[in-house]
Amino acid sequence: MITPQILLDAYRAGIFPMAEGSASDEIFFVDPEQRGVMPIRTFHTPRKVKKIIKKQIFDVTYDTTFKAVLDGCAATGKKNRLNTWINLEIKQLYLALFKQGACHSVEVWLEGDLVGGLYGVSLGGVFFGESMFSTISGASKVALVYLVAKLQMGGFTLLDIQFNTEHLTQFGALEITREEYRRRLEAALKKRGEFSSYSEDFDWISRFLQSNTHTS
Repeated sequence: MITPQILLDAYRAGIFPMAEGSASDEIFFVDPEQRGVMPIRTFHTPRKVKKIIKKQIFDVTYDTTFKAVLDGCAATGKKNRLNTWINLEIKQLYLALFKQGACHSVEVWLEGDLVGGLYGVSLGGVFFGESMFSTISGASKVALVYLVAKLQMGGFTLLDIQFNTEHLTQFGALEITREEYRRRLEAALKKRGEFSSYSEDFDWISRFLQSNTHTS
């Protein structure tokens, strides 16, 4: 049986859990040869995403409705998600980690409705991004920007995204070897990142966007 402590030890060792599908009773651990990481200090916010944020259409919070974000990430039946790797046991494990303060969520709201978000595990100076979702265009991208801003403020040095995608490459994501990832992981675990659940005001995120000098 996998316990929350075993799960945290797995992250420290550089591996992460998945299930074959939502109905699966088994969990397996993954250790990819190429690992996706998102630079925190040199994170790039695309111009289109900056415009969305500056319009202040969305409200963004942290750790206010973790289970709803988890359920959103596990939802199936959408155009591009016919199945999910998040089964019942995985849900229970992350809910337990959230109660322990080792898991966090970013929530994106539109007129009081949850329309996007993401969640992940926090250890030392590492944030292990697990999954994100959106029910409206741009919501998950906004969640990612707000996550990185929070990590940068909290002194995190490594954002693990597991696998790189075209969607994430536009923000500066890259792939590194397993060996390089473990080297960075070891160093980052010795740091002490602070993830504040406080919902910052717009001036805070505006200053972060101004620090992103590149455009696209």
